[in-house]
Amino acid sequence: MRFGIVILPQDPWPVARRKWLGAEQYGFDHAFTYDHLSWRSLADEPWNATVPTLTAAAAVTERIQLGTFVSSPNFRHPVPFAKEIATVDDVSNGRFLLGVGSGGTGFDATVLGQPEYTPRQRHERFAEFVTDLDLLLRGEDPGATDGISFTGEWYTAAGARMVTAGAPSPRRVPFLIAANGPKSLGLVSRFGQGWVTTGQDGAVGEHWWASVRGLTGRLEDAASAAGRDPGTIDRYLSLDSGGTYSLQSMDAFEDAVGRAAELGITDVISHWPREHGIYAGDESILDTVAAALH
Repeated sequence: MRFGIVILPQDPWPVARRKWLGAEQYGFDHAFTYDHLSWRSLADEPWNATVPTLTAAAAVTERIQLGTFVSSPNFRHPVPFAKEIATVDDVSNGRFLLGVGSGGTGFDATVLGQPEYTPRQRHERFAEFVTDLDLLLRGEDPGATDGISFTGEWYTAAGARMVTAGAPSPRRVPFLIAANGPKSLGLVSRFGQGWVTTGQDGAVGEHWWASVRGLTGRLEDAASAAGRDPGTIDRYLSLDSGGTYSLQSMDAFEDAVGRAAELGITDVISHWPREHGIYAGDESILDTVAAALH
């Protein structure tokens, strides 16, 4: 089992720097931040940009993997985003994890003046977004002089040049794809090194845990149908999505981790305690959790 922490991009950098360094010192395997322009109940509070935050975190840490939880096509185009991803991955010396999902229907979905898309449109856009990012982040063919081009229903690129211009990247950053539906789970099977789930929306308690069990089964079925060994896909679960907060106590954390392990989850993710509101808790619990991680 690997352990991750989400640090919301709300603090001025001197405070945020302490948390990112703390995540590494505590022994977490990975640390993430949300990739939104604003988020739900925190829309009226400070909210910093994602990529600069992760770049700064990469510059002050050495070991811990860093990533988005999760990015979406709601306000991004794959060409500039792919270059940003490749740059953060370079700054971090290959420690970047790209969490990516189809995008919600809240603030981010309409802030640029776009219409509200149907679920089908959102999936089609997501599939194109992931496919384009995969192409761009694999780098250019040796000897190519005209960059990377593609034309789709949602995105177009004409001779895009990447950070690794002129040579294919030795690695493509790992994709952690958020998916619950059958079509999105197909994308996980095709492109994902990892699968991200928050369980069934709106479910709580035992109903939520049952939904995670069901979704895990769907992932395995989708991978098998695609000819892929389900065991090659890492499974990331947000422990704070089922109506309880995993870091409210050590007992709550251990119980959630144990239940996740029984379901074959490989990576669990909690949220750094906030002073009030959602994910409210005492930072001192991190000291206790850290002792259990080692």
